[in-house]
Amino acid sequence: MKKIIVFLFILTIFLTSINDNKIIIPKESIRFRIIANSNDLKDQEIKNNIKLSLEPVIENIVNVSNIDESRDVIKSNMPLIKEKITAVTKDYSINYGYNYFPEKTYKDVVYQEGEYESVVITLGNGLGDNWWCVLFPPLCLLEAEEENFSDVNYSFYIKKIIDTYN
Repeated sequence: MKKIIVFLFILTIFLTSINDNKIIIPKESIRFRIIANSNDLKDQEIKNNIKLSLEPVIENIVNVSNIDESRDVIKSNMPLIKEKITAVTKDYSINYGYNYFPEKTYKDVVYQEGEYESVVITLGNGLGDNWWCVLFPPLCLLEAEEENFSDVNYSFYIKKIIDTYN
């Protein structure tokens, strides 16, 4: 019995220390998500083509100094976002508001579960894998830089961005 208690105590300390080192994206953030119709190769390709066509718009949204400015840029770019999606597919819906996101941990950065202010583009039935990022603080478009980051450097970089915008 004593061994079990000691083991549970050590396990609790270990798990607590792991969680203390994780970076948590602030609740006041704006997320972005494109959900594919299905996991069929063609549907995933459509999702990726939309992501690529929206990258210039995303760059405008993330190139801001505060969350209110980000909201304004999102609203003013909504017609352009719809135009770019419609050029690829007509079968979509878009919602800028509060949407549910499941918890995700990526390279020791925790993106907590919950309802978040976000732009969610759902293609067709929305049953496929999604692409997502955080528009504010500006964490989108890191993919090109990610290969240069170790997990520790990635976490440090994310923390630096979050601290800059808090």
